[in-house]
Amino acid sequence: MTFHIERAQPDQVDALCAIERAAVELFRGHRAWRSYRDVSVPPEVLREAIARGLVWVAVIGSGEPVGFIWLDAEQGGHAIGVAEMDVLPSHGQRGIGAALLEYACGWARMAGYHRVDLGTLSDVPWNAPFYAKHGFAVMDKTLPEFAFYRERDRENGFPDDLRVFMSRPLPPPDPADWTVWPAPAKVNLFLRITGRRPDGYHDLQTVFRLLDWGDEIRLRPRRDGEIHRLTDVPGVPAETDLVVRVARLLQPHAPAGSGVDIEVEKRIPMGGGLGGGSSDAATVLVALNRLWDADLDEDDLAELGRQLGADVPVFVRGRSAWAEGIGEKLTPMALPERWYVVLDPHEHVPTGALFQASELTRNAPPATISSFASGETVENAFAPVVRARHPRVAAALDWLDGFGRARLSGSGACVFLETDSPERAEAIAERCPARFTAHVAKGEDVSPLLVALARHRGVDGAAG
Repeated sequence: MTFHIERAQPDQVDALCAIERAAVELFRGHRAWRSYRDVSVPPEVLREAIARGLVWVAVIGSGEPVGFIWLDAEQGGHAIGVAEMDVLPSHGQRGIGAALLEYACGWARMAGYHRVDLGTLSDVPWNAPFYAKHGFAVMDKTLPEFAFYRERDRENGFPDDLRVFMSRPLPPPDPADWTVWPAPAKVNLFLRITGRRPDGYHDLQTVFRLLDWGDEIRLRPRRDGEIHRLTDVPGVPAETDLVVRVARLLQPHAPAGSGVDIEVEKRIPMGGGLGGGSSDAATVLVALNRLWDADLDEDDLAELGRQLGADVPVFVRGRSAWAEGIGEKLTPMALPERWYVVLDPHEHVPTGALFQASELTRNAPPATISSFASGETVENAFAPVVRARHPRVAAALDWLDGFGRARLSGSGACVFLETDSPERAEAIAERCPARFTAHVAKGEDVSPLLVALARHRGVDGAAG
């Protein structure tokens, strides 16, 4: 039997939940059976992990998933956990679990993680003894790094005396290896246009809120000075792609011969007002600055990024921020913990046409940070124009308005709703009509890109 491993897709959630329930049957008669029986994988949480690229499936020739592994980055820091790994009992003893585990550990290493952690059973052959064969060692479970997982066990009623915690250290990637980097999406919590500039650009005010969900960029340094984008992006030739252009901008500041292979896994809808292209460019710029030893500081990188687009500096600096000017004057903001339901209406909204619209309000009075913080300033100047011209976006706003105050991000087409809890956001996303696509994301004051950069540098937490 042959199989291959690939990133899980949202339409595989039911199949993966069925695999998990089938694997649980192996524990009948074991003292952990009651806990495993009573606690199943929440489909909505698995769906969001898939959207973040943290789930991989083993697929046989017929296209049927027969196993999966799910990594859990919720704890943060330089370690990542194995949330779940299951193989259909009918496909056991065929190397599928081992392949899934090695694949996920390989990705974690490329992402700059220093360690993979997991909790398992010591007395079950396909648990602790299996992981020990793959470089995992039993750890003292009273260590602070396992407190998060032990608390989750207590919440799920799992007997503490049955659990062992294991860790596998990961060496840093070699200089010529692939590395992977996040390119987070953003939403605009409001957007006001306060005037038109002599150069034709518009002065605006907005708050950029970075999200914990977005694209993934993979980079492999070269020594021949060549820059290659290895991923086809529909409608975007390689030479006009911001990820290629920003690499060329950085090249003169790097040692001679610096080149790179670039792969882009798109999750952020193109043209959705979520900053996907700008974020991809910022991630390439920040990551290559390290990989090429260019050693530019944040201000230099932000200035290079600004040459390609006004939104690029906010992603380079990696802080949710109040923005003015054309979006380049940034004041970092600490914002309340919130989760967002982001809807993609699958309609193209051309930004240029909106800026030319006669009905667009271009001379709004300036807002203040205090008026935003009080909830007084929430409007998006583009929303009335988009509503009138783009019926699918209007329908998405109307549907989301049924749960609260729906807002447009940037110039659209994506819309979003802010919520106080992940459970509320997931419950709304579960009800999303089939004609739209919903994602749940957490707002972050510090970008996942800066957190990844800190991991690659060998420092816990976010870069300063």
